[in-house]
Amino acid sequence: MNPKTPVNPETSAPYITVDGAGLLCVTLLLRLRKEIDGAEPGTVVHVVATDPAAPLDLPAWCHMTGHDYLGPVPGDRPTYALRLSVDARPTRPDAPWRRAEHAFLSGRVNERRFSCAG
Repeated sequence: MNPKTPVNPETSAPYITVDGAGLLCVTLLLRLRKEIDGAEPGTVVHVVATDPAAPLDLPAWCHMTGHDYLGPVPGDRPTYALRLSVDARPTRPDAPWRRAEHAFLSGRVNERRFSCAG
């Protein structure tokens, strides 16, 4: 098994840990999107996040994308868990707080905005 995806004994599912300590919302979401790219649905992701807005931003991002927000993980560092969904809605690589839309309206890409609190 890849050392990046050890087995979480609480969920018996492989997980990815994204270390976002010291990162603000925008950079945290960029790193999160990059780290989960290509991961299998059902994968549990632990996000270490020291941004005070993370407890609001991560559930909102999960709601927007269709991933399951599982909540805070007990431990020494502020960590939050989510489970990747099989029918997740893709986000833009350069702006993961925006859905990747292919519809064009009036010559502009139709985007839904996600505002990082902070």
